[in-house]
Formats: sequence, C-alpha cells, structure tokens
Amino acid sequence: MGYNRTVVDETLRGKECSKNGAIQNGREILLQAFNWESHKHDWWHNLERKVGDVAKSGFTSAWLPPATNSLSKEGYLPQNLYSLNSSYGSQDGLKSLLQKMHQHKIRAMADIVINHRVGTTRGHGGTYNRYDGIPMSWDERAVTSCSGGLGSRSYGENFHGVPNIDHSQAFVRKDIIGWLKWLRKDIGFQDFRFDFAKGYDPKFVKEYVEESKPVFSVGEYWDSCNYVAPDSRLDYNQDSHRQRIINWIDKTGQVSAAFDFTTKGILQEAVKGQLWRLRDSQGKPPGVVGWWPSRAVTFIENHVTGSTQGHWPFPSDHIMEGYVYILTHPGIPTVFYDHFYDWGNSYHYQIMKLMNIRCHQDIHSRSKINILEARSDLYAAKIDDKICMKIGNGSWCPSGREWTLATSGNRYAVWHK
Repeated sequence: MGYNRTVVDETLRGKECSKNGAIQNGREILLQAFNWESHKHDWWHNLERKVGDVAKSGFTSAWLPPATNSLSKEGYLPQNLYSLNSSYGSQDGLKSLLQKMHQHKIRAMADIVINHRVGTTRGHGGTYNRYDGIPMSWDERAVTSCSGGLGSRSYGENFHGVPNIDHSQAFVRKDIIGWLKWLRKDIGFQDFRFDFAKGYDPKFVKEYVEESKPVFSVGEYWDSCNYVAPDSRLDYNQDSHRQRIINWIDKTGQVSAAFDFTTKGILQEAVKGQLWRLRDSQGKPPGVVGWWPSRAVTFIENHVTGSTQGHWPFPSDHIMEGYVYILTHPGIPTVFYDHFYDWGNSYHYQIMKLMNIRCHQDIHSRSKINILEARSDLYAAKIDDKICMKIGNGSWCPSGREWTLATSGNRYAVWHK
C-alpha cells in the first residue's frame, strides 16, 4: 500500500516494528567496508587490522562483500552458497574477522545475493539451470521461466545472463532460510543486506527476515529517478520515486530498511549549486528520509555508483557536503570505505568529527528536522534543536549565543548548543 506523503512519518512513529531492535533504536551508523576492487587485496585480513579503528570511530555495523563462492571475483554471481572460500579470503579468515568484530561490538552485515545463482549443469533447454553436485542441489523448477528454467515467471526485474531464482517454490525458500540461519548461527553474521531487491517479491524478504532473525536488514531497491525531457534534467519532484521504495519497505512487513536512492540522486545534483532541491513542496527532506526516516539508509556512494565502476558517482569535490547532510540528518547514515580509508587523513578526520557530533548530540533516525534555508547556494537546517548545519557557498549562522561552532570546512559548518 502507499502512504499519504504528508503524514507518513507521524502515523508510523507509534507503530514501529517490535521485532527489530536496531530499527527501534535508530542510532545506527553503517560502514560499507569494501569497494569494487577489494577482492584483490586479501580483504578479510585487511579489515581485521582495522576493526579497532572502526569500533572507536562509532560504527555499529560493517557491510562486508559477498563471502560466498562466485563466478565473478566481486561475489555477485554466486554458485555454491555454502562455500565461503572466496576471492576476499578463506572461510577461516572470515570467521577470524567476524570474531574480532564481535569482540569490538561491531555487527557484521552479510551481502545476501539470492536473486540469481549460476548453475552447475545443463538442464531443460540446454541452459545451466541445474545445481547438481553442490549443497542446495536444485533442479530446473528453482529457476524462473523467464530466465531459462521451469519455475514461475519472475515477480520483478530479470537479472540478465544468469538463472534467476524462483522464490515462490517452497523448497527454494526452505533451503534459503536454512542457509541464512547458518550464516547467523554458525558463521557469525548479524545483519543482512539484500542485493538486487527489485528482482523478487518483498514478501519473501519478510519471510527470510522473520525466520532467520538478523539484528538489522536493508534492501537494495535501486530504481531510476525521474528526469525531465528533453535535456534529461533531474525532476524537482521525486515523490513517485521514493514512494516505490516505501512500497517495497511496506511489503516486507516493515521488517527491512532500504537504501535511500532518492536522497542520493537529489543530493548529488543539489550540491552542484541547486540546494533548493533539498526541501520538498511540504517543507521536508525530499528523499525517503523525509517520509519514513527510521527505514531510510542514507548514503552518498557505494561500490557500484562510485569506486572504479562509477555508474552514478557523487561529485568528488562535494563529498564532505554530502556527509554533512547525511550525518546530521535523520535516517540511518552509511559511510563508504574509500572516503574513510583511501582518501587521506583529512577526509577520515572530518567524517569522524561529524560522526562524533551525531553520537554526542544523540541525533538518530527519527530526529526532528526544521529546514531553515534552501536556495541555490545555501541549505541550512536545525535538527532536534540540538545542532544546526549549513552547506553551500552562501553565508549563514544560527542566531543566539547558545550556538557554538562544532566543525567546519569547505562549504559547510555545524553548530551545537
């Protein structure tokens, strides 16, 4: 079902799903702990050396790359889901990393790639749509009819080139639930990130989460924003875009959050001199975070949009303005590994400072926001009456002696009381 966009936050505030403590708490800060090239660098050992710093910085959860056996080194073409010897390292190396993360109270988020799976054997029609000789040894019924199998048609988008899994089959869901429980109980993952969530019905995410009980889960429902012809300019109104993400969250039974692609799309245009985009027609933030902040996982870059893929990159000279926005605002912010560890000490320090302010001022996913300015060269807001922030070239500061400058940099400043 859809929501009345002007009252969604208020109507849902009293109905938070009691099954998910992390969503209720709302004080998550996620680290995407890899990029597109991480498989080249003995990754589990690399991360293990950084666990202490990750914990000290204030992250609650670290999203790891797909740990399963895969035909692609990046992990997104899985085959034997029970084999955790991957290009990122061995299963023993992974378990050692997870044990250290557990000791430092950082939850490990598994990248759950279950929309598609590479077959081992040719079956019906001569395509690789059977899984003989490995655990979860499904036959052609496990593959959707629109991707070369004997299962039902896919509910969502087809991931081309490999067999797509038919989640309507009871035997498929039983095996996936068994595997998710194994990741939780035997391996030590606590959170789940569902890859390519547009490919299968969100009601199956609901079942998988309820049965395997991750502490926190988030779906990648990546949809194209709304653009205006003839020059393909980003439309000011992205309500239908964020509504589609909200519909997906709702159909999971509200047990999963979703990445706020709407906010990323708007924010990366806004920082280039169109900061008026950051206030919608109702005076709220224009992304998912404006309507359902407790389920909105905000981010400015990931392994596909940025890194060496660069499919939808945030402007590199405005990165800090992006982090000032997501780390001072409601929602659940995510920091990208490259910015935190590969871009040098200055970025590391500036992002850490913003995280520190968020934690010490107790800004959380449901914090109240009052947008004070939104024009081409200036965006300013007050959050929970605890902090004020501004981004852009325009000059601005909060009135009143109670406000103290907490941090500032190129085109941004943050104050607290």
